[in-house]
Amino acid sequence: MQKSFTIRDLPSSERPRERLTKHGAEALSTTEILALILGRGTKGESVMLTAQKLLNHFGNVQNIASASLRELCAIKGIGMAKAAQIKAAFELGRRAEDPDYQTGGDKISSPQEAVKSVQKELKGKKKEYFYIICLDTRNRVIGKGPVSVGNLDSSIVHPREVFKYAISSLAASVIFIHNHPSGDLEPSVEDISLTKRLYEAGELLGMPVLDHIIVNDHNFLSLKSRNLI
Repeated sequence: MQKSFTIRDLPSSERPRERLTKHGAEALSTTEILALILGRGTKGESVMLTAQKLLNHFGNVQNIASASLRELCAIKGIGMAKAAQIKAAFELGRRAEDPDYQTGGDKISSPQEAVKSVQKELKGKKKEYFYIICLDTRNRVIGKGPVSVGNLDSSIVHPREVFKYAISSLAASVIFIHNHPSGDLEPSVEDISLTKRLYEAGELLGMPVLDHIIVNDHNFLSLKSRNLI
Protein backbone atom coordinates (compact mmCIF):
# COMPACT_ATOMS: atom_id res chain seq x y z
CA MET A 1 0.00 0.00 0.00
CA GLN A 2 1.38 3.41 -1.01
CA LYS A 3 2.38 5.67 1.89
CA SER A 4 0.36 8.87 2.27
CA PHE A 5 2.28 12.05 1.51
CA THR A 6 2.74 14.37 4.46
CA ILE A 7 4.47 17.71 4.89
CA ARG A 8 7.33 15.89 6.66
CA ASP A 9 8.18 14.27 3.32
CA LEU A 10 9.24 17.66 1.98
CA PRO A 11 12.88 18.65 2.33
CA SER A 12 13.32 20.88 5.36
CA SER A 13 14.18 23.88 3.16
CA GLU A 14 10.84 23.58 1.33
CA ARG A 15 8.55 23.38 4.37
CA PRO A 16 6.38 26.52 4.82
CA ARG A 17 7.49 27.29 8.38
CA GLU A 18 11.16 26.98 7.55
CA ARG A 19 10.74 29.02 4.35
CA LEU A 20 8.97 31.78 6.28
CA THR A 21 11.75 31.84 8.88
CA LYS A 22 14.43 32.08 6.22
CA HIS A 23 12.81 34.23 3.53
CA GLY A 24 9.89 36.03 5.23
CA ALA A 25 6.11 35.58 4.92
CA GLU A 26 6.00 37.40 1.57
CA ALA A 27 8.00 34.57 -0.04
CA LEU A 28 5.28 32.00 0.70
CA SER A 29 2.59 30.95 -1.76
CA THR A 30 -1.05 31.35 -0.76
CA THR A 31 -1.27 27.59 -0.27
CA GLU A 32 1.70 27.65 2.11
CA ILE A 33 0.21 30.50 4.14
CA LEU A 34 -3.10 28.66 4.42
CA ALA A 35 -1.22 25.52 5.48
CA LEU A 36 0.46 27.46 8.30
CA ILE A 37 -2.90 28.82 9.45
CA LEU A 38 -4.44 25.32 9.43
CA GLY A 39 -1.49 23.93 11.36
CA ARG A 40 -1.82 20.25 10.57
CA GLY A 41 -3.54 17.91 8.17
CA THR A 42 -5.77 14.94 8.79
CA LYS A 43 -5.16 11.22 8.72
CA GLY A 44 -3.96 10.30 5.24
CA GLU A 45 -3.85 13.92 4.01
CA SER A 46 -1.15 16.54 4.47
CA VAL A 47 -2.01 20.06 5.51
CA MET A 48 -0.60 21.29 2.17
CA LEU A 49 -3.14 19.19 0.29
CA THR A 50 -5.99 20.43 2.52
CA ALA A 51 -4.88 24.02 1.92
CA GLN A 52 -4.75 23.48 -1.84
CA LYS A 53 -8.24 21.92 -1.82
CA LEU A 54 -9.52 24.93 0.08
CA LEU A 55 -8.04 27.34 -2.47
CA ASN A 56 -9.27 25.29 -5.43
CA HIS A 57 -12.80 25.12 -4.05
CA PHE A 58 -13.23 28.85 -3.37
CA GLY A 59 -11.08 30.08 -6.25
CA ASN A 60 -9.31 32.94 -4.49
CA VAL A 61 -8.42 34.40 -1.11
CA GLN A 62 -11.29 36.90 -1.16
CA ASN A 63 -13.87 34.12 -1.44
CA ILE A 64 -12.24 32.20 1.40
CA ALA A 65 -12.31 35.34 3.57
CA SER A 66 -16.03 35.88 2.98
CA ALA A 67 -17.02 32.21 3.37
CA SER A 68 -19.12 31.26 6.38
CA LEU A 69 -18.01 28.72 8.96
CA ARG A 70 -20.48 26.25 7.46
CA GLU A 71 -19.08 26.71 3.97
CA LEU A 72 -15.51 26.24 5.21
CA CYS A 73 -16.46 23.10 7.12
CA ALA A 74 -17.86 21.62 3.91
CA ILE A 75 -14.27 21.07 2.74
CA LYS A 76 -12.98 17.64 3.70
CA GLY A 77 -10.28 17.99 6.33
CA ILE A 78 -11.61 21.26 7.74
CA GLY A 79 -13.65 21.04 10.92
CA MET A 80 -14.99 23.80 13.11
CA ALA A 81 -11.63 24.40 14.80
CA LYS A 82 -9.75 24.91 11.52
CA ALA A 83 -12.61 27.00 10.09
CA ALA A 84 -12.43 29.23 13.17
CA GLN A 85 -8.66 29.61 12.70
CA ILE A 86 -9.21 30.73 9.11
CA LYS A 87 -11.90 33.25 10.07
CA ALA A 88 -9.73 34.60 12.90
CA ALA A 89 -6.71 35.03 10.60
CA PHE A 90 -8.68 37.02 8.03
CA GLU A 91 -10.31 39.15 10.73
CA LEU A 92 -6.91 39.95 12.21
CA GLY A 93 -5.70 41.02 8.77
CA ARG A 94 -8.77 43.20 8.28
CA ARG A 95 -8.20 44.91 11.62
CA ALA A 96 -4.54 45.50 10.79
CA GLU A 97 -5.61 47.34 7.61
CA ASP A 98 -8.21 49.47 9.38
CA PRO A 99 -6.57 52.55 10.94
CA ASP A 100 -9.80 53.36 12.79
CA TYR A 101 -10.13 49.96 14.45
CA GLN A 102 -10.09 49.86 18.22
CA THR A 103 -10.15 46.73 20.34
CA GLY A 104 -13.64 46.99 21.71
CA GLY A 105 -14.72 49.73 24.05
CA ASP A 106 -16.96 51.62 21.60
CA LYS A 107 -20.31 52.23 23.26
CA ILE A 108 -23.45 51.66 21.19
CA SER A 109 -26.34 53.85 22.29
CA SER A 110 -28.24 54.30 19.01
CA PRO A 111 -28.94 52.54 15.70
CA GLN A 112 -26.70 55.12 13.99
CA GLU A 113 -23.73 54.11 16.13
CA ALA A 114 -24.40 50.41 15.52
CA VAL A 115 -24.49 50.97 11.74
CA LYS A 116 -21.32 53.07 11.85
CA SER A 117 -19.44 50.23 13.55
CA VAL A 118 -19.91 47.90 10.53
CA GLN A 119 -20.42 50.45 7.74
CA LYS A 120 -17.05 49.85 6.08
CA GLU A 121 -17.50 46.08 6.04
CA LEU A 122 -20.95 46.20 4.42
CA LYS A 123 -20.56 49.04 1.94
CA GLY A 124 -20.72 47.90 -1.68
CA LYS A 125 -21.40 44.24 -0.90
CA LYS A 126 -23.20 42.33 -3.66
CA LYS A 127 -24.24 39.51 -1.35
CA GLU A 128 -26.33 39.67 1.79
CA TYR A 129 -24.16 39.71 4.93
CA PHE A 130 -25.62 39.12 8.37
CA TYR A 131 -23.56 40.71 11.15
CA ILE A 132 -23.73 40.39 14.91
CA ILE A 133 -22.51 43.02 17.35
CA CYS A 134 -21.87 41.67 20.86
CA LEU A 135 -22.13 44.08 23.78
CA ASP A 136 -21.19 43.96 27.43
CA THR A 137 -23.42 45.09 30.29
CA ARG A 138 -22.55 48.75 29.52
CA ASN A 139 -23.40 48.40 25.82
CA ARG A 140 -19.73 48.47 24.83
CA VAL A 141 -18.64 46.42 21.81
CA ILE A 142 -16.78 43.27 22.80
CA GLY A 143 -17.07 41.46 19.48
CA LYS A 144 -18.56 41.74 16.02
CA GLY A 145 -18.47 39.92 12.72
CA PRO A 146 -20.42 38.18 9.96
CA VAL A 147 -22.25 34.99 10.90
CA SER A 148 -23.80 34.34 7.51
CA VAL A 149 -23.24 35.23 3.87
CA GLY A 150 -26.16 34.69 1.50
CA ASN A 151 -26.99 35.05 -2.17
CA LEU A 152 -27.89 38.28 -3.95
CA ASP A 153 -31.15 38.74 -2.08
CA SER A 154 -31.31 36.16 0.68
CA SER A 155 -29.33 34.89 3.62
CA ILE A 156 -29.46 31.66 5.60
CA VAL A 157 -29.15 32.40 9.31
CA HIS A 158 -29.43 29.82 12.07
CA PRO A 159 -30.00 30.99 15.68
CA ARG A 160 -27.70 28.19 16.86
CA GLU A 161 -24.74 29.56 14.91
CA VAL A 162 -25.56 33.18 15.72
CA PHE A 163 -25.71 32.69 19.45
CA LYS A 164 -22.72 30.38 19.50
CA TYR A 165 -20.70 33.46 18.48
CA ALA A 166 -22.44 35.54 21.16
CA ILE A 167 -21.83 32.95 23.87
CA SER A 168 -18.13 32.64 22.98
CA SER A 169 -17.86 36.46 23.19
CA LEU A 170 -19.53 36.44 26.65
CA ALA A 171 -22.08 38.93 25.36
CA ALA A 172 -24.67 40.50 27.65
CA SER A 173 -26.78 41.61 24.68
CA VAL A 174 -26.60 41.65 20.89
CA ILE A 175 -27.53 43.74 17.86
CA PHE A 176 -28.01 42.28 14.39
CA ILE A 177 -27.33 44.12 11.15
CA HIS A 178 -27.71 42.88 7.62
CA ASN A 179 -27.55 44.55 4.24
CA HIS A 180 -30.00 44.50 1.35
CA PRO A 181 -27.90 44.56 -1.85
CA SER A 182 -31.02 45.61 -3.78
CA GLY A 183 -31.05 48.87 -1.84
CA ASP A 184 -34.64 48.37 -0.64
CA LEU A 185 -34.74 48.81 3.13
CA GLU A 186 -38.21 47.36 3.69
CA PRO A 187 -38.04 44.20 5.82
CA SER A 188 -39.21 41.05 4.07
CA VAL A 189 -41.53 38.50 5.64
CA GLU A 190 -38.44 36.35 6.19
CA ASP A 191 -36.62 39.23 7.91
CA ILE A 192 -39.48 39.73 10.34
CA SER A 193 -39.84 36.00 11.02
CA LEU A 194 -36.08 35.61 11.60
CA THR A 195 -36.05 38.61 13.95
CA LYS A 196 -38.78 37.04 16.08
CA ARG A 197 -36.91 33.72 16.22
CA LEU A 198 -33.67 35.41 17.21
CA TYR A 199 -35.43 37.59 19.78
CA GLU A 200 -37.01 34.51 21.39
CA ALA A 201 -33.68 32.64 21.37
CA GLY A 202 -31.97 35.63 22.98
CA GLU A 203 -34.58 35.79 25.72
CA LEU A 204 -34.09 32.11 26.50
CA LEU A 205 -30.31 32.53 26.67
CA GLY A 206 -30.42 35.73 28.69
CA MET A 207 -28.86 37.70 25.81
CA PRO A 208 -31.47 40.28 24.77
CA VAL A 209 -31.65 41.29 21.11
CA LEU A 210 -31.57 45.09 21.28
CA ASP A 211 -32.20 45.70 17.58
CA HIS A 212 -32.11 44.26 14.09
CA ILE A 213 -31.07 46.83 11.51
CA ILE A 214 -31.31 46.63 7.71
CA VAL A 215 -28.82 48.75 5.77
CA ASN A 216 -27.91 49.75 2.25
CA ASP A 217 -24.99 51.91 1.14
CA HIS A 218 -26.75 55.15 2.08
CA ASN A 219 -29.31 54.55 4.80
CA PHE A 220 -30.72 52.11 7.35
CA LEU A 221 -33.94 50.92 8.95
CA SER A 222 -34.27 49.81 12.57
CA LEU A 223 -36.80 47.02 13.10
CA LYS A 224 -37.06 48.14 16.72
CA SER A 225 -38.25 51.54 15.51
CA ARG A 226 -40.99 49.69 13.62
CA ASN A 227 -41.99 47.91 16.84
CA LEU A 228 -40.96 44.57 15.30
CA ILE A 229 -38.81 43.75 18.34
